[in-house]
Amino acid sequence: MTNKLYDTSLSLLTDLYQITMAYGYWKSGTAEKEAVFNLYFRKHPFSGGFTIACGLTNVIGYINNFSLSKKDLRYLRTLTGNDGQPLFEEAFLDYLANLKLTCDIEAIPEGTVVFPNEPLVRVRGPILQCQLLETPLLNLINFESLVATKAARLRLVAENDTLLEFGLRRAQGIDGGMTASRAAYIGGCDATSNVLAGKLYDIPVRGTHAHSWVMSFADELEAFQTYADVLPNNVTLLVDTYDTLQGVRNAIEAGRTLVQKGYKLAGIRLDSGDLAYLSIEARKLLDEAGFTDTAIVASNDLDETIINSLKQQGAKINIWGVGTKLVTAYDQPALGGVYKLAALRQESISPDEESGWDYKMKLSEQAIKISTPGIQQVRRFRNERGFVADMIVDENSLNDTDSTTSMTMIDPLDFTKRRTFDAKQEFDDLLVPVFRRGTCVYTSPDIHSIRARVQEQLANLHPGVKRFVNPHTYPVGLEKQLHELKTELILKLRERNEQ
Repeated sequence: MTNKLYDTSLSLLTDLYQITMAYGYWKSGTAEKEAVFNLYFRKHPFSGGFTIACGLTNVIGYINNFSLSKKDLRYLRTLTGNDGQPLFEEAFLDYLANLKLTCDIEAIPEGTVVFPNEPLVRVRGPILQCQLLETPLLNLINFESLVATKAARLRLVAENDTLLEFGLRRAQGIDGGMTASRAAYIGGCDATSNVLAGKLYDIPVRGTHAHSWVMSFADELEAFQTYADVLPNNVTLLVDTYDTLQGVRNAIEAGRTLVQKGYKLAGIRLDSGDLAYLSIEARKLLDEAGFTDTAIVASNDLDETIINSLKQQGAKINIWGVGTKLVTAYDQPALGGVYKLAALRQESISPDEESGWDYKMKLSEQAIKISTPGIQQVRRFRNERGFVADMIVDENSLNDTDSTTSMTMIDPLDFTKRRTFDAKQEFDDLLVPVFRRGTCVYTSPDIHSIRARVQEQLANLHPGVKRFVNPHTYPVGLEKQLHELKTELILKLRERNEQ
């Protein structure tokens, strides 16, 4: 996320309470205490069975460019408490002025299918720094993962049809539009109407014309013929300004002139009405006139459910333009990712020995909101048919485990559900090093490679996990030692709070 859109530092892209907590750590002398935080989400969006991890490239850009400017510090000096006095003392602002991030960060690569409670990002370092990263990391990961997931669902139902993202005019501001265009392409869209996204992110751009073009001429045929004269190598005509089927006939007439000049009518676009009926009738008219290779583009508040319905009705649509419901994640506008403290370094007993960890967790009356402690890794088991299950493991336990022994996974919501994997079972550890002591050690793939990864990942999922209605739950659990540790901590915390 290099600062290409704004002439300002983005390092204050955070909530105030992150800075007040940082001040508290600094003031109490605990700023350098080593901590581990995990970023994860609790439920799949859209009532689906999978989520696409997205946003890591922008996270890397944000962290690489993190530095509080003089203007940032000048602004922080204006903040006051309830008594009207400065919120932060000058020495703390001096500390921030010289702050350089030194965290270790692991993350799951963009384009990977992920599941609830798995850490998408793991941050380890001085607790003050980890805290300052909470809000920006959630901001950058949550929305992109949401839109990429929506686009992946659209790609599944569109199958081999062309899928276009047309949402800029309905997006939630500049950031929403740019972020959505990037994530939608990664998730599976073939192109975007967003020209700036095309320039900055190397996404193919596509577009037709608006109703205003047709309305600005004396009649529709003249509008079509003029457009074909101006852009003969890129002619897709919007045919529903007045009467859709008559519009198709006028497009055919303009197309005949194009053919005589050595060009072709690339497509017609339907933007209103009964898209199933109109596309079927338009296809008949086009085929009878010899325009068998002219595509039919459909738009008008489409989503995966509507596209699926139109396909079941036999609609003759080759290209789908999806806007509002994709870029705003219309039916679920937030992923709900969280960022939780999972471990704190113990006080050192000897300067010659590295101290251990105190594992931390959040309790709740709702089981789904109880966090998991530990320095977590996600181990994905696979076989020749694809992905089998994901096990959340504690890295310290992994280091103590004999590589020749089996591993048992326990469902965190039902401890009676267990599964054992022998040492020969193939697996991948999903979290990879991204930063070491604040220096980036990861090379982000280009956007086209990330997009291809999404499809490769989806191909390894069982079809039941990808269905839209009552999807199969992909197995995710805690490694046995981690499950036992979590249970022990829950009991200790509840016993302590009951005293």
